[in-house]
Amino acid sequence: MHPTEDLIPILKKLRLSGVLESLDLRRRQAVDDSLSFDEFLYRLLYDEVERRDGKQMASRLRRANFEGSKTFDGFDFNFNPKIQKHRIIDLATCNFVSRRENVLLIGKTGVGKSHVAQAIGHRACISGHHVLYTSAHDMLTQLRASRADDSLDRRMLRFVSPDLLIIDDLGIRPLRHDEPIDLYEVIRQRYEHGSTIITSNRTIEEWPPLFGDPLMASAAMDRLLHHCQVQGHHLQQFGRQLLSGRRRGQLRAHVSANVPRRQGVRR
Repeated sequence: MHPTEDLIPILKKLRLSGVLESLDLRRRQAVDDSLSFDEFLYRLLYDEVERRDGKQMASRLRRANFEGSKTFDGFDFNFNPKIQKHRIIDLATCNFVSRRENVLLIGKTGVGKSHVAQAIGHRACISGHHVLYTSAHDMLTQLRASRADDSLDRRMLRFVSPDLLIIDDLGIRPLRHDEPIDLYEVIRQRYEHGSTIITSNRTIEEWPPLFGDPLMASAAMDRLLHHCQVQGHHLQQFGRQLLSGRRRGQLRAHVSANVPRRQGVRR
């Protein structure tokens, strides 16, 4: 029997069958370059490590559910002068994911929020993090539909478990029915357990009314802003003060004054 054929069942048992893809090439190289056995083995196993890393990376990108391939390669920071390049590049290091911090990207439609959010997510995948991208509409629609077949807990876990959850276009439409509760639960369960990027064309001051209940709005905003970075020229002075922690006590007063209680919202 050919020696390579003898290796096949052993490599499969060890889950190293990918080694066969480069075995002949590395064996010829070892002969041509007079490589030591250690060098030959190192290169062979390094090929296997690269194959596995590539498969895992492809799997993370597939599960992330990005819309196309949006990265920082060739991204034109000059098309929108209000984008603070140095701060975006700092986010692209994904250190905020390791620290379980949140990021809010605020700005008008067409300024590049979704692209930047997904490009950061792509970098997080490269760094080995589990990432999920979703629009706010799709996430809340899935959670609402899961109530019909009693799969809410399982569906909620999909949005709670990633290292980085990217919620795109929050506030583009009013929240209805149980959607404020579902959004609050995602925020609550992810608090200090994972990082969340949210993009929106609404200022932070406009977010609390989305929840339709002052108490729920206050609790959600408090968790979002506790460990948070905000990018965008629509961050007003009150929002800056909330983020700095100097006026966190005013959050509840602001919410109570600006959030009309929605009929039928459960606590």
